[in-house]
Amino acid sequence: MRAPDTNADATELALRALVWTLAEPDRAQRLLDTTGLTPDDLRTRAGEPAVLAAVLAFLENYEPDLIACAEELEVRPEAIVAAHVALDGGRFDA
Repeated sequence: MRAPDTNADATELALRALVWTLAEPDRAQRLLDTTGLTPDDLRTRAGEPAVLAAVLAFLENYEPDLIACAEELEVRPEAIVAAHVALDGGRFDA
């Protein structure tokens, strides 16, 4: 997958990153602890840009997870960072 160049691309990448993050219980708990999100937040607000940006920021803040997630999703780590910028109200520039 290429880097996101639209908010739809960024959203799709962030949702895939969320699924990857939640697939491992310890990592999922770290996400909740670090972001202050609750399981209910994830169930009801998972598609919101602010929640998705928080998930991507969580990955950015722990490089081993950022790299592992990027490898699993077959994107460069920079694509995850760019998606975070796009979802956080910034503009993606390739």
